[in-house]
Amino acid sequence: MSYTAPVKDMLFDIEHLANIEQIAQIPGFEDAGLDTAAAVLEECAKFNEGVLAPLNFEGDKNPSSFQSGVVTTTPGFKDAFRQYGEGGWQGLQHPADFGGQGLPKTIGAACIEMTNSANMSFALCPLLTDGAIEALLTAGSDELKATYLEKLVTGEWTGTMNLTEPQAGSDLALVRSRAEPQPDGSYKVFGTKIFITYGEHDMAANIVHLVLARVQGAPEGVKGISLFVVPKFLVNKDGSLGARNDAHCVSIEHKLGIKASPTAVLQFGDNGGAVGYLVGEENRGLEYMFIMMNAARYAVGMQGIAIAERAYQKAVQYAKDRVQSRPVDGSIAASAPIIHHPDVKRMLMTMRAYTEGCRAMATVAAAAFDAAHHHPDADTRKQNQAFYEFMVPLVKGYSTEMSQEVTSLGVQVHGGMGFIEETGAAQYYRDAKILTIYEGTTAIQANDLVGRKTARDGGQTAKGIAAQIEKTEADLLASGTPAALAVAKRLTAARKALLDVIDFVVGGTKAQPNAVFAGSVPYLMLAGNVVAGWQLARSLLVAQDLLQKGQDQAFMRAKITTAQFYADHILVKAPGLRDSIVEGAASVTELALDAF
Repeated sequence: MSYTAPVKDMLFDIEHLANIEQIAQIPGFEDAGLDTAAAVLEECAKFNEGVLAPLNFEGDKNPSSFQSGVVTTTPGFKDAFRQYGEGGWQGLQHPADFGGQGLPKTIGAACIEMTNSANMSFALCPLLTDGAIEALLTAGSDELKATYLEKLVTGEWTGTMNLTEPQAGSDLALVRSRAEPQPDGSYKVFGTKIFITYGEHDMAANIVHLVLARVQGAPEGVKGISLFVVPKFLVNKDGSLGARNDAHCVSIEHKLGIKASPTAVLQFGDNGGAVGYLVGEENRGLEYMFIMMNAARYAVGMQGIAIAERAYQKAVQYAKDRVQSRPVDGSIAASAPIIHHPDVKRMLMTMRAYTEGCRAMATVAAAAFDAAHHHPDADTRKQNQAFYEFMVPLVKGYSTEMSQEVTSLGVQVHGGMGFIEETGAAQYYRDAKILTIYEGTTAIQANDLVGRKTARDGGQTAKGIAAQIEKTEADLLASGTPAALAVAKRLTAARKALLDVIDFVVGGTKAQPNAVFAGSVPYLMLAGNVVAGWQLARSLLVAQDLLQKGQDQAFMRAKITTAQFYADHILVKAPGLRDSIVEGAASVTELALDAF
């Protein structure tokens, strides 16, 4: 099935929830208003619909292959990546000084969604390159920036993140890769890295690996980790490619999904040492890597939204085409398309509401990122930074967990045909599973939300968000429409549940950590649910106003209905989550280990 980018919904969020015209008042973004957003999204849609989407099913059937150290990507990927770079899509959000377009993340996030909806396996390559660019922009020396950034930003070269090792999964304190200083200021890097997305491929002339390793004599644990640039090919002083570095792919993984994306095992230093260049200062590598990690975590959340959108579109089309059984209300005397059946509508509405709610949440988070990094007022930057940092685990954790449910529902809508690979619904289900795992599992996102984002500031940021939600409730009540009043009722109950959990987390993280962390993932799911529901409530208010003005009535009615469905069927889960978190810890922790 073909993919149609949801440009209208994206622009609605960008205009009315993210307030793109306010972002366009920020110095450097003057040309990045709604007209620019619309033009960019329309061009991005053409590329993704026409070039990347047709390669998605082919990549699942004919994935990347490995032979004698060489990785060959799916037929068509190499040419598509060339077009991606030439179209300027890799550099969309990156500085013009290095060949990018310097557009705000608010616009770039919509493009990330489109690329991942069209072809998630393909999109992983530029996703990791974005992270490498961010790390070098923040911590790289002038020499490293001059050598690598323009080639990465223009898509001529690609980047990777090299964290995980066979003995060190998410516990980076166990990293053993080592780096030996050389007289010329470079380092020799030795070690094995696993799960390296696009660690080897044939789509670009060079691959710039960012590698965590320990310098001799460094402290134990995470405080002794440094970050290095280790290119596949060394770069000559004139910018041309030199000798092959001692960094080689020894295998690629055979995976449940995202099969066209080569996940490599990389070996550094088997033939004398891979040449590496220190990023920033020694022993601050984890700090720099988290720059990449946070960029990637947000992008993975966008992947969850993207795959949910693709699954929803496919399910809707099937439901309109598949004829089976008479409607229960007798409105059609013969067998009818299954979209007439109430439970199919319920599944499709669940898919739609989750996807639109998470898209709205992520778009608002992107706007906060833009203000946090570029607004001229220091207090505004600080407030938006706190909001964005709180949102990252929600965008990553909640959006990817919801993609599991949405893609599963997509299979369910297809019935038995959904279990058959040829229909394509199963691919989205399989592809989605990795999203809750990489760049930090949902539990790791939840631990971050509990510790760094809630307990550390005494819940101030979280309660500040709750106060904003309460203002939206007042606006809904003032509106007085049946839909607004119904959503206000659900949103109020959900906010109160969230506040109870925030108090529980703040009061118990030190005193009873097992009890708090037993509910950490439910807390993340509760917070994500409430924030997405809040954004859909804001959407309802906007849509009501525009409907009264006669604007795009079918679209606005659909926004109102979707918001009310979310409140009635998804937001109502919040009080139950509150109970399981605040009152249910004992049943998580008390069973004796030998009883498992």
